[in-house]
Amino acid sequence: MINNISILKNITILYAEDEASLREITLNILKGFTKKQFVAQDGKEGLDLFKENEEEIDLIITDVNMPHMNGLEMIKEIKQINPNIPIIVATAFSNTEYLLEAIDIGVDKYVLKPIDMKKLLQTMSQSLLYHELKDLYIDKLTHLPNRNRLKKDLAQTNEDLMALINIDKFSTLNDLFGENNGDKILSEFSDNLKEHFTKDEYKIYRIEADKFAVVSKEYNKDINEFKKLCKEFANNIQKESIIIDDNEVDLNVTIGIAKGDGNRAYKYSQRVIAYARSKFEQVMIYDDSFNIQESFEENIKWVKKIKNGLKDGNFKGFYQPIVDNKTQEIYKYEALIRFIEDNGDVIAPFHFLDIAKKAKLYPHVIKVMLKEALLLINEKQKRVAVNISFEDIASSETQHFIYEELKNEPEATKLLEFEILESEEISDIQIVKDFIKEVKALGCTVGVDDFGAGYSNFNMLTNLDIDFVKIDSSLIKEIDHSKNQEIIVNTISNFSKEFGFTTVAEFVSSKEIYEKVTSLGIDYSQGYYFGKPVSFEEV
Repeated sequence: MINNISILKNITILYAEDEASLREITLNILKGFTKKQFVAQDGKEGLDLFKENEEEIDLIITDVNMPHMNGLEMIKEIKQINPNIPIIVATAFSNTEYLLEAIDIGVDKYVLKPIDMKKLLQTMSQSLLYHELKDLYIDKLTHLPNRNRLKKDLAQTNEDLMALINIDKFSTLNDLFGENNGDKILSEFSDNLKEHFTKDEYKIYRIEADKFAVVSKEYNKDINEFKKLCKEFANNIQKESIIIDDNEVDLNVTIGIAKGDGNRAYKYSQRVIAYARSKFEQVMIYDDSFNIQESFEENIKWVKKIKNGLKDGNFKGFYQPIVDNKTQEIYKYEALIRFIEDNGDVIAPFHFLDIAKKAKLYPHVIKVMLKEALLLINEKQKRVAVNISFEDIASSETQHFIYEELKNEPEATKLLEFEILESEEISDIQIVKDFIKEVKALGCTVGVDDFGAGYSNFNMLTNLDIDFVKIDSSLIKEIDHSKNQEIIVNTISNFSKEFGFTTVAEFVSSKEIYEKVTSLGIDYSQGYYFGKPVSFEEV
């Protein structure tokens, strides 16, 4: 019984043998046990095959006496490239001097001719340990060196020039085409990388998922030349679709480039790729002036502050008045979240809200906001509007919390309004419809916030059972001297009247803007002209 033979099905071998009949017999048997075979008729051909396919080959089986370059000469060359590759030497008993030389150059396994196939397979299966270790350094899908290999290689150099390459929105491609096709895309993409960044000059790694790294073997290479090469690759990828099963798949990439000792080059290229995305740059070189480190440190600080603030009650509701345009009297307040520092400083959401969302802490913030709004209603009998995103509505946990709070406060719901953020993409309109139906049944009023920004859709308004439309600040803040904005706002106002929605103008910051929105028939105004957000005590 041969042990561990099953592992051989995952192994790719290089088999070098000059004797045709023996080569054919042995190869036919090896095909039944191994995944892939590269076959050479002499040492020179074997060496060339190894150089071309080094990343795929797991194990070498070679004869010693071969023309052009004998097996030992081939082994010496291969060991210069990869000293850890397992090599099995097949030799006649009479050639013991070759065997001793083979041991000297690092070959620790051999089989005697004529080859006993059972013995050969047992010897091959003993390469399992190396194969497992190799898996720690090789990506199974693309056969590229992986993140572990990159870190090891970078640790051994004093200076590196590298690019981190990220496929944009790759998770969307997985959702569209399935993970199997996603793997095909990654495999094809890695082939494109190998073709563009030649192995003589660059080493390519697959870091994780859709992230790849390219490291220049010439550390003194001009960084702007490298950027030009990366830019050419990005443009080629964008212009030429990847073909998967006769289907064209369009890709875009973002590339971050950095230079420095191994650890810094890797760290900086990671940082600059995110910065490049925020600046809508396809390829960007790291520069200390970007202050990326400071922004990371600020993010880390805020994640900790948000977590502690949720426990310690640092989040409070502030309330901005919304007035009736006919009477200029306060009709309701919009609840806005603020972070109160221990010294009493009030921090606007601009500093922490995006971080809370990325850190998956935002659902806790919306819960605080709802409780704060209900407190103002109960204590001061004021009408209050609370912002809610599609992400909140789609969360069963957040939904459950909202419904339970409303059921526990039946007297407060008639003064509570929800403003659904229209600037966020609503991927499932039925979820929103169900939410509106539920909260309206509990006594609340519902409207759409930020209309006119992002994904504005008049048809969507007619499909939702809403009570009001809040017009985005981008259309209001210059309406007193922008004819285009006036036309758009007038259209929204007339449309809303036709369907029975009331309208609210945001960012009414001056008398001129107030008079303009009033003349267009807008029902309510919110902005600094009528008042800034104030604390619970100041309402």
